[in-house]
Amino acid sequence: MFVADRKLAWSLLGAAAIGALALMPARAEETFKIGLIVPMTGGQASTGKQIDNAIKLYMKQHGDTVAGKKIEVILKDDGALPDKTKTAAQELIVNEKVNVIAGFGVTPAALAAAPLATQGKIPEVVMAAGTSIITEKSPYIVRTSFTLPQSSTIIGDWAVKNGIKKVATLTSDYAPGNDALAAFKEHFTAGGGEIVEEVKVPLANPDFAPFLQRMKDAKPDAVFVFVPAGQGGNFMKQYAERGLDKAGIKVIGPGDVMDDDLLNGMGDAALGAVTAHIYSAAHPSQANKDFVAAYKKEFNQRPGFMAVGGYDGINLIYEALKKTGGNADGDKLIEAMKGMKWESPRGPISIDPDTRDIVQNVYVRKVEKVDGELYNVEFETFKDVKDPGKTKK
Repeated sequence: MFVADRKLAWSLLGAAAIGALALMPARAEETFKIGLIVPMTGGQASTGKQIDNAIKLYMKQHGDTVAGKKIEVILKDDGALPDKTKTAAQELIVNEKVNVIAGFGVTPAALAAAPLATQGKIPEVVMAAGTSIITEKSPYIVRTSFTLPQSSTIIGDWAVKNGIKKVATLTSDYAPGNDALAAFKEHFTAGGGEIVEEVKVPLANPDFAPFLQRMKDAKPDAVFVFVPAGQGGNFMKQYAERGLDKAGIKVIGPGDVMDDDLLNGMGDAALGAVTAHIYSAAHPSQANKDFVAAYKKEFNQRPGFMAVGGYDGINLIYEALKKTGGNADGDKLIEAMKGMKWESPRGPISIDPDTRDIVQNVYVRKVEKVDGELYNVEFETFKDVKDPGKTKK
C-alpha cells in the first residue's frame, strides 16, 4: 500500500509539474501588445501626439485589461519617414512580438508596414493615413480614419452648387494630395466648374507664399486646399499675409486644412472657410461633448480628427479582442473587426466587411466664432459614406 501511495504521489507531482509548464506560455500570452507607430517629431508631430493622447485617454476610461489580457502599448516615433516606419514595424513584430501594429501618420508609412503585416499575419490598424488604396495593400489592414475621396467628392459637389465657378487648387505632392485633387476635380468639373490654376507643393516643409501669389493672380472664386494635418496653420498664415482673404478668395477643401488641433490659432482669416470632413470638435452629439470635455481636461487642448482616429482605433482593437474571447490570433482578430459598428464621437461608423475600410458620415462645415473661439460648425450631413475610390471598382 505504501509503495502504491508513493507512486500515486509521484504521479500527481509529475502531473502538477507538467500542468505548471503548460501554464507558463499562457501567462506570457496574458499580455496583448500593441505597437503604435506615429510621428511624434517633425512636420506631422501633431498627428502622432493626438493619436497617442487619444489612446491614453481611452485606456484611462476603459482600463488596460480586455478578455483576460493586459494591454501594453509600445510607442515608436517614425517622424513620418517610411524607412523608419519599416524598421519600427520589424522591431515590434520580431523582437517585441506585438499582436497588432497601429497608427501610421502618413500614407507612405502605412504602405511601408503593409508587407510586414501580411508576412507576420498581424493586424495593421491605420488611424490616420487617408489614401484610398491603403487597405488593398494587405488583407491585414483595417482603417479607422478616413479616405480623401470621401470628403473631396462632397466638397466638389457642394462648391459647384453654391455659386463657386472658378477654383485654383493647392495640394501636397504625394498620394493623399493626388487622391484629393482627382476626386474634387472629377465632381467639380462634372458640375460645370473650372480649374484656373493647379499647384502641387512639396510634402516636407513647404513654403506656400509663392504658390499663393500665383493663385491670387488667377482671380479664382475659391482655393481648394489639401495639406496634411499639422500644416494648415502655416498655410492660413501665408494665405492672410498674401491678402487672399481680403481679395474675397474663399478657402474650401477636405477638412485637414482646418484641423481643430490648430484652428483656434489661425485667426479671423479662417472665418467662412467651408470644408467637408468626418469630424469637428463642435459636433453636437452627447458622445462628442463627453469626448471633447474629457480630452480637454486631460491634455488642456481641443481634440482634432486625428485624435478621433486613434480613439476609434483602440476601441476597435478592444472590441475585437472581446469578440474573440481573448484569442490574439491575427486572422481571428481581423475577422472580428470586419462589419463592426459603433457610435464614435464623430457619429455612427462601421468597418466595411469587404474592404476593411471605414464607413462614416461626412459633414459640410463652416468656420465660425462660437463663444470667442473658432470652430468648424456643421450645416449639412452625408450619411454612411463609403470610400468612392473603391465603390467605383
